Amino acid sequence: MALIRDAAVFLDKDGTLIDDVPYNVDPNRMRLAPGSRSGLRRLHERGFRLVVVSNQSGVARGYFTEDALRDVEERLRDLLRAFGVPLAGFYYCPHDPLGRVKRYATDCTCRKPRPGLLQRAARDGHFDLTHSWCVGDILDDIEAGCAAHCRTVLIDNGNETKWQLSDRRVPDYIARNLDEAADFIIDATGPGRPVRPHSTARP
Repeated sequence: MALIRDAAVFLDKDGTLIDDVPYNVDPNRMRLAPGSRSGLRRLHERGFRLVVVSNQSGVARGYFTEDALRDVEERLRDLLRAFGVPLAGFYYCPHDPLGRVKRYATDCTCRKPRPGLLQRAARDGHFDLTHSWCVGDILDDIEAGCAAHCRTVLIDNGNETKWQLSDRRVPDYIARNLDEAADFIIDATGPGRPVRPHSTARP
């Protein structure tokens, strides 16, 4: 089976990759969401690099510091490493225009639904965004993916409650979990092209 060249699957963290525990930075409370293991393993085997892109407004709101996210990243890497899947990148936005911490209370370009996180990850990892995918549990994730020229999958687990649709907020596919999302991504990708060797080291 041919592999995919220079493509990523950008994954929202809370509610997509792991169970949604609001503003949680305790590694002991992090649990992979249903379907994650099988889905991520198959995407990795297909040649996609897996990158987390996450809004973390708890920093701007003063709930926790950026330093706390280092332990979150380490825990994610450990959870995936346990079944042989490397994490190619961990990107987060600490901003919120209404935040209490002045340093982070800004209208940035990295807070989803804007595409800044995906674009930065693509520059760092030399990913082809037009062959990449964005997977998330709310339509802000879908809009960010579309704005970055990725294809998109929505995990419909009840976390999207507003359903404010527009041209950039309609996913290519709606799945129940990451396993089902992987099925669609792999089927939609087709035979692909040979992949050149890539590093799984941190960006």
